[in-house]
Amino acid sequence: MSRNMLILLLFVGVVLIFVGMMNLLYTPPSYQQYGGQQSGNMYPGDLETSPSSPSNSDIINEFDSNGEMIYYTGFNENGQRIPFQGGPHWLSVHGGSCVSCHGVDGKGGVPIMMGTAVPPDITYEALTAEAHHEDEHEVHPIYTDETIKTAIKQGIEPSGERLDYTMPRWDMSEKDLNDLIEYLKTL
Repeated sequence: MSRNMLILLLFVGVVLIFVGMMNLLYTPPSYQQYGGQQSGNMYPGDLETSPSSPSNSDIINEFDSNGEMIYYTGFNENGQRIPFQGGPHWLSVHGGSCVSCHGVDGKGGVPIMMGTAVPPDITYEALTAEAHHEDEHEVHPIYTDETIKTAIKQGIEPSGERLDYTMPRWDMSEKDLNDLIEYLKTL
């Protein structure tokens, strides 16, 4: 490599380092307003409502149960992010939870962003009802609490078939699983 090429690469490297350092020192105003979080998040305690901030009335930041918190945020009542494998790429990048795909009512029905999978109705009543076990694609046994846990943790439905790859495999404790199932019963 020639001396001029080395000098050019060194100069480009220094410029890139400088630009990176500037990004560390500058926080855009939209992040400053919300304590480092963009508006629209659902994580408890992230937003402070003040007269100068926009209305946060549509943002859920208090939950009645651990199961509800998990459903909406992917965090448990101890503030721990629940780890997962698989799922849509944006879930790993931007975070999310059950509500991101299945909706606030648990009924799903809308294709997942950047994909074709349509999340099913995961309300407890729908999962455990006799009439629900036959859908347009296949027949499978009804869900029980144990098979719901298997679907959440391993991505396997009651028949033993694998769920679509867009369903993350959540690494939840037994307590968190039980709390989430209790919350599904309220949807």
